[in-house]
Amino acid sequence: MNLHSLKPAKGAKIKPKKRIGRGQGSGKGGTAARGHKGAKSRSGFKNRRHSEGGQMPLQRRIPKRGFKNINRKEYKTFNLDQLEIIAAKYEMTEFNPENLYVHKFINRTDLVKVLGRGEVTQAFTLRVNAITETAKKAIEEKGGSVEIV
Repeated sequence: MNLHSLKPAKGAKIKPKKRIGRGQGSGKGGTAARGHKGAKSRSGFKNRRHSEGGQMPLQRRIPKRGFKNINRKEYKTFNLDQLEIIAAKYEMTEFNPENLYVHKFINRTDLVKVLGRGEVTQAFTLRVNAITETAKKAIEEKGGSVEIV
């Protein structure tokens, strides 16, 4: 290594900024690297995200179908066999939105509905937003209680 062979580490030197539109000698004069004519060469040009240049846009070509009911209630559903598994794993006999939220089964604002698939082997206390008749009957037969909140 000699003084004349010293050079900075690779990537340490920053490339000089391209000086666009500063005369023909720069190689980027005249059109300022924008090509010839047209909207893209002009100042103030903005490319709209969904613009297809006069062609019918995609969101207008595709047909509309159905509708979204603004009054629909979305429930997080749990079947009786799922409640059995949760009860065994977390040693729970009381199911309410707070308990289910703490164990990360639902979000804070979710509504809970219990469905009737599966068998019940122990008495549960349920405080839920909705429940089917078969599930309610199965829980009350085992000595459990159901409260709609």
